[in-house]
Amino acid sequence: MGYRIGFVSLGCAKNLSDTETMMGILAKEGHTITSNAAQADVIVVNTCGFIDKAKEESIDAILEMADYKTNGKCKKLIVTGCLAERYREEVLKEMPEVDAVCGTGDFPAINRIIEDAMAGERPVLYGHQNEPVDDGLPRIRATAPYTAYLKIADGCDNHCTYCIIPKLRGSFRSRSMDHIIAEAASMAKEGVKEVILVAQDTSCYGIDLYGKKSIAPLLDALSEIEGLEFIRLHYCYPENIDKELIAAIKNNAKVCNYLDLPIQHCNDRILKRMGRASTKQELLSIIETLRCEIPDIALRTSLITGFPGETEEEFEELCDFVRTVRFDKLGVFAYSQEEGTPAALLPDQIAEDVKEQRCESILEIQESISQEINQSRIGNIYPVLTEGYEENEFLYYGRSYFDSIEVDGLVYFAASREVQAGEIVPVKILDAGNFDVTGEMII
Repeated sequence: MGYRIGFVSLGCAKNLSDTETMMGILAKEGHTITSNAAQADVIVVNTCGFIDKAKEESIDAILEMADYKTNGKCKKLIVTGCLAERYREEVLKEMPEVDAVCGTGDFPAINRIIEDAMAGERPVLYGHQNEPVDDGLPRIRATAPYTAYLKIADGCDNHCTYCIIPKLRGSFRSRSMDHIIAEAASMAKEGVKEVILVAQDTSCYGIDLYGKKSIAPLLDALSEIEGLEFIRLHYCYPENIDKELIAAIKNNAKVCNYLDLPIQHCNDRILKRMGRASTKQELLSIIETLRCEIPDIALRTSLITGFPGETEEEFEELCDFVRTVRFDKLGVFAYSQEEGTPAALLPDQIAEDVKEQRCESILEIQESISQEINQSRIGNIYPVLTEGYEENEFLYYGRSYFDSIEVDGLVYFAASREVQAGEIVPVKILDAGNFDVTGEMII
């Protein structure tokens, strides 16, 4: 018997990829995937448990979906993902509305979990986050038809002292190159123009399967796929960027001149306490190399403010680093004291208001930098992947190579003809804000 199943997917792109796989598995088993939670027989909430704000969002979503058990048609509520792996006992104890819990390594069994829940059981599956990555599973993409996330590995071996991910997601496990290429080729035949490669550390891809970092040959192979136009890399740890990866970005026209480098800090003492592998000088060196080899590369980073023991002087050093390096894109988070991590036990934990104030200070610095970088693009022409039309502004919008989906800005543009979503068109930049740019399509 098939059920109508609704999904809520929270957290990172890797989590969304798992959600898409669960939807594919369930559709193959004869169930119907619905976007209308009020009409769903079963609702699956795929949670994030990375930091406090993510946990709060996950709990709120679970409680919101639980209302459909009384005000909708929902018979069973399933909780999956990182929160389920990390706090399964608390979820079952504190939320009687939840009918099943499924950890990060057990989502391929989602059909059996639902069937067991429907039979009156309260199944709990967890603890298999180190299993080999399942390849060849069906998938229903939840992104726009022209863009797709492509998870190339799961887990992490870096063990940064602030991060719970290795416990939740297991050790670093790459997917086979053949399966990744086959999936990307299938996506291209379905109309996907942009693939975004994601993992906890994409620059380490293949080291477990092939005995060496293999992201460069993977990029070379993906560039051969007809129909793909934008190939984008997320989450490249700076210490793992080598000359082969740089050459693959530089020499493959389809690979976006865009890198996401999560550096977290620049002060050597803080980096060491964080368990990071790079020093400040090494960070400056790799950034200089990237910009020398690929002059128009767009660099995104993420930072943490208020890590335990961070002094005012060390924070000011971080501010100066941001001013000096001038990242194209930047995200910053106030440190979250996560139980089960070494950093949570460190002395000199910093007050929440101080962490947040430092976070705001970094964002203010970056805002003016982003404005200046965007203004420097005025007069240039870029290929833009069209995403839609803003009726109030009478402008189309999309993204060029320097903007990734969801985390970066948009290119708004006027056009003398109708432009379809997914169409790549040349746009001349005419104006710039601190986040978005505006231009006109060139015929």
